[in-house]
Amino acid sequence: MDIFANLWLGLQTACSFANLLYCFVGVALGTAIGVLPGLGPVATIAMLLPITFGLSPDSALIMLAGIYYGAQYGGSTTAILVNLPGEASSVVTALDGYKMARSGEAGRALATAAVGSFFAGTVATILIAVFSPPLTAMALKFLAPEYFSLMVLGLIASIILAHGSLIRALGMVLIGLILGLVGTDVTTGIMRYTFGIPELVDGINFVVIAMAMFGIGEVISNLTGESGRVLLTKKVTGLLLSRDDLKRIVGPILRGTALGSILGILPGGGAMLSSFASYVVEKKIATPKVPFGEGAIEGVAGPESANNAGAQTSFIPMLTLGIPSNPVMALMIGAMIIQGIQPGPAVMTEQPGLFWGLIASMWIGNVMLLVLNLPLIGIWVKMILVPYHFLYPVILVLCAIGVYSLSNTTMDIYLMALFGLLGYVFRRLDCEPAPLLLGMVLGPMMEEYLRRALLISRGDPTVFLRRPISATLLALALAGLVIAILPTVAKKREAAFQGD
Repeated sequence: MDIFANLWLGLQTACSFANLLYCFVGVALGTAIGVLPGLGPVATIAMLLPITFGLSPDSALIMLAGIYYGAQYGGSTTAILVNLPGEASSVVTALDGYKMARSGEAGRALATAAVGSFFAGTVATILIAVFSPPLTAMALKFLAPEYFSLMVLGLIASIILAHGSLIRALGMVLIGLILGLVGTDVTTGIMRYTFGIPELVDGINFVVIAMAMFGIGEVISNLTGESGRVLLTKKVTGLLLSRDDLKRIVGPILRGTALGSILGILPGGGAMLSSFASYVVEKKIATPKVPFGEGAIEGVAGPESANNAGAQTSFIPMLTLGIPSNPVMALMIGAMIIQGIQPGPAVMTEQPGLFWGLIASMWIGNVMLLVLNLPLIGIWVKMILVPYHFLYPVILVLCAIGVYSLSNTTMDIYLMALFGLLGYVFRRLDCEPAPLLLGMVLGPMMEEYLRRALLISRGDPTVFLRRPISATLLALALAGLVIAILPTVAKKREAAFQGD
């Protein structure tokens, strides 16, 4: 019965006028961001973090969360209508969704995406409510060795699940760990890796890196590859699904929801991996009337359900353990720190209104997305028509304003420009920036827990192996890494990502 009492507390928090307003703002912004390629939820949340200084903690997190799962929905609209995924996780949706649109079935495709997204979001919200309390209770028993081992497992998982070469992903994690060490040593008070630059005494703000890698780098990449957009000229009709359509999409939606809910929890997994995995599963299991890649409705239902479920269950490790599973969750942790809240299992006991209010707002946000987006398809289509060379100056100005407002120093703007160029270079080299940001966020936390564990054990490194949970987590990390580098597995992995 406690879960119903907790959800009632969450609904009371989420249904306040201010929180409903910020939830609406979040999902509306998220949808617009998903529609417009070249920005993405990571850069947008990074830009809006300074704005949250004046908001209450629950309003800030509700709005930022709405941006994230709203973007997953918005990305499918342009993927279906113009074969231009606004979000990476919507790439798979474009394979069959755009074919359906070209055949005059855009309404069926959009309605399928809406139904799948809403169902998956509802199930994911229930899963968060059910599994968060026991996970939090278990996390409260963790000490420094367990937290260190858990973070090692998280970084290894992000390396394994990253696109492309394992070596490149490992290199990005190491760069992130090094960037996280810049600043003043908390224990000794000695400056390290600052090169004598006073502005680096407090370290490099991870928001600067997020804006640079996911904002500036993406802008440069889009400008160098900007191409004409072929807009669907047929009017969007037929937004109501037939009984046969519902029968055909039930299985893919259920499988996609289950797969996305599991993969969303994994570090480095989330929405993108979930959508690709769901499409692969549906190609092996489903028997569509139309071949996959030619307009199969199952190819829209499964991936759309998976990416929305994955987006929302990625909140579970962030809320219960204080561990980010993707760059967006890293920024959510940053928002909590800005509000003076220490991320981790204590949030549920010390801030129950915030914890359960955020969970309840996810379902409310999904209802808003369902009600708002189908009637507003015409507006999203008009936004697509805006040439990108008109959009990027606005993005650059907002990034610069957001970065400068963090600490009122021009050094952050210079750093953003530098790492923005590096972000573009990394993209050209097929190096995914997500592991870098995770490494940068987890690096200082790993160092702190490593030092605590060694202090407790008086310098004995075997403490990580003598504690059962810690040893199990390290064994899982090692096993995953060994399996990933096996020649047969590595070849299949490379082939799968090349196929993407």
